[in-house]
Amino acid sequence: MPADLSDLMLLSIDRTGGEPLLRQVYGALRRAILSGALPPGEKLPPTRALAERLGVARNTVVAAYEQLLAEGFIEGRVGAGSFVSRDLPDGLEIPPPEPPRRAPSPPPANPFGTLPFSTGRCALDERSLRIWRSLTLRHLQRPDPDMLGYGEPGGPAALRQAIAHYLQSARAVRCEPEQVVITAGAQQAIDLVLRVLLRPGDPVWLEDPCYPAVRAALEAARAHIVPVPVDGQGMAVAEGVAAAPDARLAYVTPSSHYPLGVVLSMARRMELLAWARTAGAWVLEDDYDSEFRYAGRPLASLQGIDGGGRVIYVGTFSKVLFPGLRLGYAVLPPELLDPVLTMRRLTDWHPATLYTGVVTNFLEEGHFGPHLRRMRQRYTTARDALAEAIRAHLSPWMEAEVPEQGMKLIARLRPGLSDRAVEAVAAQRGIAVRPVSPMHIAAPPLQALMLGFTGHEPGALRHAASELGAALATARLDV
Repeated sequence: MPADLSDLMLLSIDRTGGEPLLRQVYGALRRAILSGALPPGEKLPPTRALAERLGVARNTVVAAYEQLLAEGFIEGRVGAGSFVSRDLPDGLEIPPPEPPRRAPSPPPANPFGTLPFSTGRCALDERSLRIWRSLTLRHLQRPDPDMLGYGEPGGPAALRQAIAHYLQSARAVRCEPEQVVITAGAQQAIDLVLRVLLRPGDPVWLEDPCYPAVRAALEAARAHIVPVPVDGQGMAVAEGVAAAPDARLAYVTPSSHYPLGVVLSMARRMELLAWARTAGAWVLEDDYDSEFRYAGRPLASLQGIDGGGRVIYVGTFSKVLFPGLRLGYAVLPPELLDPVLTMRRLTDWHPATLYTGVVTNFLEEGHFGPHLRRMRQRYTTARDALAEAIRAHLSPWMEAEVPEQGMKLIARLRPGLSDRAVEAVAAQRGIAVRPVSPMHIAAPPLQALMLGFTGHEPGALRHAASELGAALATARLDV
């Protein structure tokens, strides 16, 4: 056996590490061939001799030889042994190792968890769950063959029809079923739109403060984010026009601004639509929790007053049924429909078929309206309990803004206090509060907390407020 091969193998076997010996033997032989230490035509040692020299089982060396033979690095000759293949190209060298990559940053803590004040939680309604179980069983007992096969990129026609009918009656959305595309939640709908519309460097208006997930999606798309301040009437459109009149897209949450809950005024809505028509821009309307309005009927959509076909409407069932369903939708202007459906084919092809059928039945058979009414009643009770608990236990540090719509409450901190400091204190007590200041881009950060009340029992909200108040009483909270 060549001495250089023996030395190489002896140095390459690590008996204390976690890598299997087979992979080490194979890897060392392969490196020797690629580096030229074992040139084409060189005879390899017998498997038994190499195994004894390395102190490994013969089967380990046999398996390594077989792998090299299958990959064409060596060739066998009957009665003569194993040789480095003569068919390897000249100058074949092992590439230099890649520099170690930086470990990716750990993902942020789940803001939609189970701790008190977590946002985005849905209450479990027993009546709706019984109906859901019954509908699911119906589909499993008598499955439609189409349900078990590949579907259409836009989703089943029946569900698109049911959603279009609901949006027309409840949200004043103007659309045909063909304009509805079913997605895996609102975030996928937004991602598909960004993929289709944006090129790197395209300016995009983004509310300031903003929804962090959309900001991250725009950064991933390498868009040029143009922060547009939000005041008591919503997005300050005139400032957006002044900063980037040629923006490609504006992202807005007009029915309930995320995070502050402000409603975009009618004057601003008309101003925004006029700009979009003049500039040839698009408006992405995220109507994420509009179903939960506690005073009067839900507000009409921005899309419903758009006469120029410039608004893309996005909604979700994650907030009204349950997040694990992963079902949302986009209502697209006709000229964007084919590009978005093409992009959908290139990603996950189509939505899951089983639960789209269940949701279709839930809508068509009239279960959705009563479900929403029950949820509004429960969430109103929870909202009021949280507001009262803040007044009773947390008033020295914050003041609650009781919302007329949505699933969260904004508590503004007293001057001089830091929302990040409150977040840290709360986390030590197992309580989840979301600071609002990090959601700002260029605007002066508001020191406030986002507190979820949906999906939490009133008693749990009161207890958490009391616990937090006791913790804050001895903590340092200055900015």
